[in-house]
Amino acid sequence: MSPPGNVYASTLVRLRGSDPQAATLALVAAVALEEAVAVFLGASPSPVRRSAPPALSRREGELVLKWPNDLLLDGAKLSGILLDRVDDAVIVGIGVNLAHHPDLPDRATTSLAAHGVGVDPAAFLDVLAEAFARWVGLWRGEGIAAVRARWLERAHPVGTALTARLADGIVIDGLFDGLDPDGALTLRLASGERRVIHAADVFLL
Repeated sequence: MSPPGNVYASTLVRLRGSDPQAATLALVAAVALEEAVAVFLGASPSPVRRSAPPALSRREGELVLKWPNDLLLDGAKLSGILLDRVDDAVIVGIGVNLAHHPDLPDRATTSLAAHGVGVDPAAFLDVLAEAFARWVGLWRGEGIAAVRARWLERAHPVGTALTARLADGIVIDGLFDGLDPDGALTLRLASGERRVIHAADVFLL
């Protein structure tokens, strides 16, 4: 289902030998998308600094990143990102609910239009493409650390209750405990154990 007025787009990243792990491009896409959406919600990016990602001033609690690359607006899913690797290429697909959002049984969804924000898809793509290219440059030039730091700035707080559903059907409940150095999700379990999760569907409790 692809109703007119939303964004459906893919881009290609050709991997180089010196690049960080390809999977961390999920975090790159997420922080670029959050930055682009924030622009249309009325925030203004500050100048880019070489040693750190750009900062955005915005109202707290409005946009939140959920691992690894979901963007939530007022707790409802606004966008989806999928990565697919073929040899030395990673295809990054991004869908954003600008004008419409689906009614899903298992999660809340929303659109920018539902929040009174009208956005032309072509204008949004221009902003997103610039942000993504800049973050890929930081990822390549400085490694995953700057991207990871920005992702954590925009994520739900440490201690947030999460459920992770693994590919084998196992469900793990825990408290968000940040990201490991490579961008994997870490959960603090009730037993006190710290669990590192590299792939799962994650839900806020």
